Amino acid sequence: MVRWTFMANSKHSRMHFGVFDLFKIGIGPSSSHTVGPMIAAGRFLREHTFETTPARIKTELFGSLAFTGMGHSTDSAIMLGLSGCLPHTTNPDEAPKIVKAVHSSQTLKVFGTENIIFNPLKDIVFNFHDRFPHHSNAVQFTAYDVQGNVLAQQTYYSTGGGFVISEPETRQNEPFEDMRPPPFPFDSADELLALCKTHNKSIADIMLENECAYRPKKQVLAGIDTIWSAMKDCITRGMQQSGTLPGPMKIKRRAHAIAQSMDAQTDLSKYDPLKVMDFVNVWAMAVNEENAAGGRVVTAPTNGAAGIIPSVARFFDCHIRGRKDTISLDAFFLTAAAIGSLYKKNASISGAEAGCQGEVGVACSMAAAGLAAAMGGTVLQVENAAEIGMEHNLGLTCDPVGGLVQIPCIERNAMGAAKAINAARLALRGDGSHHVSLDTVIETMRQTGIDMQEKYKETSKGGLAVNVPEC
Repeated sequence: MVRWTFMANSKHSRMHFGVFDLFKIGIGPSSSHTVGPMIAAGRFLREHTFETTPARIKTELFGSLAFTGMGHSTDSAIMLGLSGCLPHTTNPDEAPKIVKAVHSSQTLKVFGTENIIFNPLKDIVFNFHDRFPHHSNAVQFTAYDVQGNVLAQQTYYSTGGGFVISEPETRQNEPFEDMRPPPFPFDSADELLALCKTHNKSIADIMLENECAYRPKKQVLAGIDTIWSAMKDCITRGMQQSGTLPGPMKIKRRAHAIAQSMDAQTDLSKYDPLKVMDFVNVWAMAVNEENAAGGRVVTAPTNGAAGIIPSVARFFDCHIRGRKDTISLDAFFLTAAAIGSLYKKNASISGAEAGCQGEVGVACSMAAAGLAAAMGGTVLQVENAAEIGMEHNLGLTCDPVGGLVQIPCIERNAMGAAKAINAARLALRGDGSHHVSLDTVIETMRQTGIDMQEKYKETSKGGLAVNVPEC
């Protein structure tokens, strides 16, 4: 099978990717390798009509899902999904118990009630050799009856950020259920800027009206509050936890210790003008340590980059936002989602497809734009902030050591958050005019992802993953 890249804009023409597409509550450690496969497993059972309960369900993982699936808990995600679990409702503390029960009983409860024989070591296959033509992250489910006859088979692609499409959907222009176009459709930054100018609206205004075409405004704003609350909860929990992260490397959690050392600093005579960055670092690391531990996080736009947007939003909330300001955080998330949708439409948010520029780079760009908007930047300044955020992440590889979302992923989120803040500040110091457009940098990112060798795309076959000992 020949590998073909999904990074093209023609597939997504006039498709609306909204706030709640880019920001989803789920569990770690990966939106593409954990959340996506869990969703795919549930879809397989829901989308097929079985006259009798299958006697066996085989799952085969391809591409990046095979190479780093074990480190990303993809096998556990498959078991959870086939057991009926959903990413946004699964209790992270209960999930390991469900997986352990499957291993010990060698059975799986499907459709909520029916037990079938299931041996994870035999029924979950990591295929390191074949590639499906649509995307590196492919998972194929096959259900058999007691005689070994195939009852149903379907292939799904986990395209990053918890997005999942089936093989039949790859041949459709619009894979989503709601086909209604939004009132202000845009497929490029230039189109978005033109809409803002024509209608005298901000990017956040455009995005909010598009969201309100699908649900009431009150529901949109309440949903953003829910997302922000989940992000804050994740930061808090991450800063409270200590010990080591799962996996053979026994990486120590650092956010808790760093936070404690900052609280212990009592010498007020030593003024540190950059101490605020210590907070940004610890917030980002806290989220990604939670993600690495399989905790509840918000894809932003992926789990691997989940710490950047929360830490930058927290920076704005704690250090910039006025007490009476109740709308700027909404503008932050609406603007960030609008920018994220451009990458989703025209390039990729998948580390397996574009390298880490597609995850940390996109999150940095989204956060920079959101911060610039929340701080009162013009539309052109916001677009400039987004462009700067990606321009200095171009070519960033995805090379997780041991296939785990730990090294370099956790620190990389702290660095991405710092870059986002600096990008916003640089943009706000200018008048919005700049030489490189956001559309140009997105297209450059797309081309760079295509040119990047596969070993640097979340396979753990290159970069730090082969030069750093796992234990």
